[in-house]
Amino acid sequence: MMKPIRARLSLLALLLPMVLPGAAHADGTMADRTLTKADKARLAQYETAKKAAVATARQGGGTADVATLDTLLAAKAEPILGVDIRGDYRCRTIKLGGEPPLTVYGWFNCRIDEDDIGYRLTKTSGSQRFAGHFIDEAKTRLIYYGAAHYADEKPKRYGTAADRDQVGYFFRTGPGRYRLDLPLPQYESQFDIIELQKR
Repeated sequence: MMKPIRARLSLLALLLPMVLPGAAHADGTMADRTLTKADKARLAQYETAKKAAVATARQGGGTADVATLDTLLAAKAEPILGVDIRGDYRCRTIKLGGEPPLTVYGWFNCRIDEDDIGYRLTKTSGSQRFAGHFIDEAKTRLIYYGAAHYADEKPKRYGTAADRDQVGYFFRTGPGRYRLDLPLPQYESQFDIIELQKR
């Protein structure tokens, strides 16, 4: 798998390296080169999967959990390109469309730092963890691609185990607040949302 470059090979990127720090840049083919065929298909079904999962969650979820979900989804996506997203976060997973129809988990720890690819998101506590990177996709969202692992395992490289791969969209929903949407995850649900709040 070809590693994503961290900046477009363009004069603008060379002259203004700090404008869009930390994320791999989508130059029209970046996602095509990086994502697996299965994950491109999952992203293509993002809106359909989200709509179905949210409907199921609202119909069958508990009152408090539905209120949490609605508050999270009501937050408007804000511009994210050029925002320094590095830092420590508290994060929690909301699973939609499974059995039960809606589950809101407790808070764990996540971190966004930077490596030779770009910004790197990791869940650093809990028995189920993940790690992944970003590709610039639009003014208000990034593509996330990564892989899940257990606490007693080393983080897995994206694309090496299809049953662990993750793909989704990463949004900024307010100062220090972000949301990662994962359509059609491999297990337990139709749609996962990771809520992140900067510490």
